Amino acid sequence: MAQAIAVLNAGSSSIKFSLYALSDEVLDLVARGQVEGLGTPGAAFAAKDAAGASLGSHAWPATDPPDHAAGVRHLIGFLRGMRAQHTLVAVGHRVVHGGTVYSQPVRIDPSVLAELDRFVPLAPLHQPHNLAPIRAIAAEAPGLAQVACFDTAFHRVQPPLAQAFALPASITDRGVRRYGFHGLSYEYIASVLPAVDAAAARGRVVVAHLGNGASMCAMREGRSVASTMGFTAVDGLMMGTRSGALDPGVVLYLMDELGMDARAIERLLYRESGLLGVSGVSSDMRTLLASDDPRAVFAIDLFCYRAQRELGSLAGALGGLDALVFTGGIGEHAAPIREQIVHGAEWLGIELDPGANAAHRRCVTTPDSDVAAYVIPTDEELMIARHTRAVVGA
Repeated sequence: MAQAIAVLNAGSSSIKFSLYALSDEVLDLVARGQVEGLGTPGAAFAAKDAAGASLGSHAWPATDPPDHAAGVRHLIGFLRGMRAQHTLVAVGHRVVHGGTVYSQPVRIDPSVLAELDRFVPLAPLHQPHNLAPIRAIAAEAPGLAQVACFDTAFHRVQPPLAQAFALPASITDRGVRRYGFHGLSYEYIASVLPAVDAAAARGRVVVAHLGNGASMCAMREGRSVASTMGFTAVDGLMMGTRSGALDPGVVLYLMDELGMDARAIERLLYRESGLLGVSGVSSDMRTLLASDDPRAVFAIDLFCYRAQRELGSLAGALGGLDALVFTGGIGEHAAPIREQIVHGAEWLGIELDPGANAAHRRCVTTPDSDVAAYVIPTDEELMIARHTRAVVGA
C-alpha cells in the first residue's frame, strides 16, 4: 500500500485538493478536485483521477450549505475511502502569509498555528481561509501531520532595499514592507527552468505569473530579487478583479470625496477593479479576447501595458535580462497577450516567433533572439507536495 500526501489550497469559497502517491522518491498524481461554493446554495464536491475520470461527486442541499469545516470533513471522508490503495501520511497547505518569521515550509503545531493567526491582519482576505482547513483537520484527524507552505517564503531572500517602503520605522517595524506573493509558483519555475535553459537559469530571469491573480518576479540564479506584489496581493499588475498598483492619493480621494469606508474601498480594489472594472464586461481574459467591445479592447491593452512597464522595471533591478518566462492561466494559454507584451519589450532584445507563440510551444522566440521567452506551466500543488514530503520525511 503506497503512502500518499494530500495538498489543500483553500480560498474564501472553495477548497482545491490534490493527492500524490509516493513511490521510489517520485510524486505521482492520483486525484484532484475541489469543494466549491462553500457557504452558498449549490455547494458541491467533485474529484477526478489523473486521467480526468470521475472519482466521485456530491452536492449539498441548498438549505444546508457547508462551511470550511464541513467541506474538509467531506474531503477527509473521500480520502479515507481511498485507503485501500493509499495511506495518507501528511497534508500540505498553501498559506498565503508567513510574515518575516517563515522563510521555509514548517510542520504545524499549536504554536505555529498561533503564530500564523498573528499574520491575519497582513492578509485578511486570504489567511483566515487558509487556516480554517488546518483547524478542521486537526479536529477530525489529530494525528495526521500537516505542513504549511508559504506564498511569501520564496521572496524572503530579496535584498532589504527591495522589501522596504519609504515609511517611518515605527510603521515598518510592525511588518509593513514588501513581501511578494505567488512564491510557490515562482519556486516551481525556478526548479524546472534548468532543464529548459540551464544558462538562463543561472542568470537573470523575469517570470510572469499571469492569471486572475497576476504578478511578476525577477530572479537571479533562481532566487527572488524583486517582485511586483508588495505588502498585499492587490499591488503591482492589473488583475482579473484587482486594481494593481495605485497612487495612495486615490484612496484618500475615495475616503474624502466619495465617503467610502475601509470595507468599501477593499471591495472596490479587490473585487470590482482590474479587467472587470475597466471593461465592464468580464474578469475572464478569454471572454475579453473574444469580445469586440471597445472597453474590452482597452482593458486588454491596459493589462499588457502595465506588464510591459513592470517588465522594464524588473529588468532594471536585474541589470539586464537573459530570459522571460510566461506561466499561469493567461501566461500559458493566451498567445495574443504574450505577443502584445513581447512586442512592447523588443528593446530588451526579445524577438517573438509568431508561429511558435500561436502554437504555444515551449520557446516562443526566434533562434536569433538575444533574450529567450518560454511558456512553462506552473504546478504549485506539486511544489507543496515536495515540501511536505521533505518536512515529514515521508
